[in-house]
Amino acid sequence: MSEEETADGAPELPAYAERVLDVTERIPRGKVMTYGDVAEWLGEGGPRQVGRVMALYGGAVPWWRVVRSDGGLLPGHELDALAHYRQEGTPLRPAPHAAKGHIPRLDMRRARWDGTAAPDGPGGTD
Repeated sequence: MSEEETADGAPELPAYAERVLDVTERIPRGKVMTYGDVAEWLGEGGPRQVGRVMALYGGAVPWWRVVRSDGGLLPGHELDALAHYRQEGTPLRPAPHAAKGHIPRLDMRRARWDGTAAPDGPGGTD
């Protein structure tokens, strides 16, 4: 079975991936959703499926806004994500002093977005 291609010859994005990326683009600046939140919002898949989509296709969207439920930053991408969070004013908590590199965590209570419409439209103002 061959993959479908777009007019420019690139592989067509699977429908589920398109939906995950669409939700990601709607998350306002300074807010986050967990992998599970995205799956729940879509009403299909689960955190692992959303994570897989983000790993394969997330580079073209604000990937740092889809996060782990514990508020820990994405391993291997901590500094890139942290720069985005600071630029967008995403609520952070200080890291415990024993934590490797003292990287802050997301303040999930304040940063988590419930999926309601943002006042300034999809993705906030970038």
